[in-house]
Amino acid sequence: MRRRTIGILVLILVAALSVGAHVGSSDVFFEGDAGPYRLYVTVRVPQVIPGIAEIQVRSASNDVERIEIVPMRLSGAGSNFPPTPDVAERSKQDSQFFTGSLWLMESGALKVRVAVEGSKGKGELAVPVPAFAQRTLPMERSLGGLLGFLMVFLAVGLVFIAGAASREGNLEPGETPSPTKTRRARIVMAITAVVVLGILFLGKAWWGAEATSYKRGVNFFKPPEAETQLENGKRLVIRAKGQDAEWSKEVKMEDVIPDHNHLMHLFLISAPGMERMWHLHPERAEGSVFVDDLPNMPAGHYEVFGDIVDKDGFPWTLVGQVDLPQINGEPLGGDDSTWTGAPLAAEAPDGSVAQLADGGRIVWNKGTAPLVANTAMVFKFIVEDKDGKPAKDMEPYMGMAGHAEFVSSDMTVFAHIHPAGSASMAALELANGAPKGNEAMTDQNAVPVGMPMSMPTPASPEVSFPYGFPKAGEYRIFVQVKRAGQVETGVFDAHVL
Repeated sequence: MRRRTIGILVLILVAALSVGAHVGSSDVFFEGDAGPYRLYVTVRVPQVIPGIAEIQVRSASNDVERIEIVPMRLSGAGSNFPPTPDVAERSKQDSQFFTGSLWLMESGALKVRVAVEGSKGKGELAVPVPAFAQRTLPMERSLGGLLGFLMVFLAVGLVFIAGAASREGNLEPGETPSPTKTRRARIVMAITAVVVLGILFLGKAWWGAEATSYKRGVNFFKPPEAETQLENGKRLVIRAKGQDAEWSKEVKMEDVIPDHNHLMHLFLISAPGMERMWHLHPERAEGSVFVDDLPNMPAGHYEVFGDIVDKDGFPWTLVGQVDLPQINGEPLGGDDSTWTGAPLAAEAPDGSVAQLADGGRIVWNKGTAPLVANTAMVFKFIVEDKDGKPAKDMEPYMGMAGHAEFVSSDMTVFAHIHPAGSASMAALELANGAPKGNEAMTDQNAVPVGMPMSMPTPASPEVSFPYGFPKAGEYRIFVQVKRAGQVETGVFDAHVL
């Protein structure tokens, strides 16, 4: 931190790496309609704030002529007063692909507004973007050495310049400085040296304070800890604890807003094999905690992931671990679901078919190309009945065609994805003009309004999810749909290069 004053500013200009917005997966993926135009939007979130976000937009049709992009606050002051937009550049190789770069100047819940013009007129949509600094970047040794040399050179030069000005500033040409002027010059040089050292000391102290504040900001946005406690043999109590002391003052559990019908989406995944998964929906209780009466569960070690959305539309995933005894609970009901199967292999086979409990199956239309990290993709699935025909009994699952969870084998990546992408429904509502979740949904079980997506009638057996793996490795993908009132889960293992 001692030599980062200029270096961190330089690195901010070039930093565009991605770290987690979900857990370990920060890039934002979105599929939706801007008026008559179907768009696939990827926002590569910068690693540091302020920083440059890379925006990629692909149109499903070739009739788009111009795309403008602009960052804004998701809600509150500034959410309706955009700055001058930037024009995305059309690819010379692909006329349906546009790219652009935007400065994200502040942390928090932001959105990127995308305005489209084409042969069908104009259209617009907004993509929520959780913006936050993930790390402080070290300075290169060569740059630090150069800046250190320049600092010493300028400081010493300033001392000598002050001495020369005092000693020789009013001499006539050819005149030699008197002993008095020489002594005075030495005194001025000493005083100047003290002043310069004082300025350097104060500058170091100021930068240290700024660095500490920046580091606290990094810690503030790290995934909060899910502190768990088992009561009465089956009642799981969940408390959120931020990695910074100020987190609990800013993010209050009593202010979280509903996200596709529930205040929290809790995932319990057995570790290390991921052979069991539960998708549950705890209720909020007094004391800023969430509680859930667990269903029947075998004893074991479980990874805990709890999705919530704060009042400003910023998504948080609580992360923890819990060792549970045998749980003798009640049968699952409502939107809760579970899956049990084979553990994830050391090198996961790229299977494309998942069998369902009723004899049906989910087929992954994955193609033949290998899965590559840091590449935006659309994961397409089709649900079939036991006769191998497209299912005709599909229903909305919490207001959408399906849900998917992408989990890496080491549990460092967890992403809860919807057909519209990686943004939460609550944030999408705010980004596209709907009231805050608690205002739009006084009934926690009501279906939210304002989403830029809809379920066809009758519901299609096809469901897709835009996403990109953040790193190479082995992954397990849980695809969840609802058929004839029953939630079904298909599981696919994937090897990512």
